[in-house]
Amino acid sequence: MNQQQVILITGASSGFGAMSARALADAGHIVYASMRDTAGRNAPQVEAVKAYATANKVQLRAIELDVQSQASADAAVAQVLAEQGRLDIVMHNAGHMVFGAAEAFTPEQYAQLYDVNVLGTQRVNRAALPQLRKQRHGMLLWIGSSSHRGGTPPFLAPYFAAKAAMDAVAVSYASELARWGIETTIVVPGAFTKGTNHFLHSATPADKERQAAYEQGTTQGLAEEALKNLAACEPPDADPASVARAVVEVVNAPYGHRPFRVHVDPADDGCEVVNVVADRIRAEFLRRIQLGDLLSPRIQA
Repeated sequence: MNQQQVILITGASSGFGAMSARALADAGHIVYASMRDTAGRNAPQVEAVKAYATANKVQLRAIELDVQSQASADAAVAQVLAEQGRLDIVMHNAGHMVFGAAEAFTPEQYAQLYDVNVLGTQRVNRAALPQLRKQRHGMLLWIGSSSHRGGTPPFLAPYFAAKAAMDAVAVSYASELARWGIETTIVVPGAFTKGTNHFLHSATPADKERQAAYEQGTTQGLAEEALKNLAACEPPDADPASVARAVVEVVNAPYGHRPFRVHVDPADDGCEVVNVVADRIRAEFLRRIQLGDLLSPRIQA
């Protein structure tokens, strides 16, 4: 039996978050599946969490957390600490996707997407990291996207930009937290077009006139072509639950020996090739400036 971890997951109402929450609870961990609007829109998901926990006799709890609110993040972490006395792992999973012509999205839409996908992680980190640093032990587990460095089909620019920014933040945090004994792993899923609501619930541009110009002009049919061909890259047996299994493997790995990055990309869009080089250069440079110890967490005696 692996050491039981207290885990807080953001954006766990559906998709990779919900799958990972159940898988981690099944593995014996104490899991808080956080989501916004638990008394309203996500009330059915809260009931589903309770039903799963009861049926499977696991420690899985739904908790309110809106990553766009610092007060909400603070309250969620405070609740976990009040009930468990510690917090071992924060899993940054909350995110939102958009699909449409880059020009047709307003700057405000770009900012809103950045707020959810990037600033949301910062709010949760500011709520949780004082406790993890106090413990001198813990982990940030980031759910990234192969889109930040892999193949980039058109009409996903705001999402790609936000995920690239989140990855950059995660990499910087990894170095800054290592001497506090806090580990970092970035799990990088590819484009799973089936089995999640990621594409289904994606937002569209606010400027309908400019979007129509792309749909009716020279690029007519490009969106459908891109989605069709992207889906064709996916093997028939591509299973989004493989991301949850990868998360469990990371969590269950020995502290101090968890991988920095794990790719789960059946479509093989090339992100792993680029990341291998980028992560190697990062490691080499840290050693070059005499900071090689930042590549792994400081194990407390």
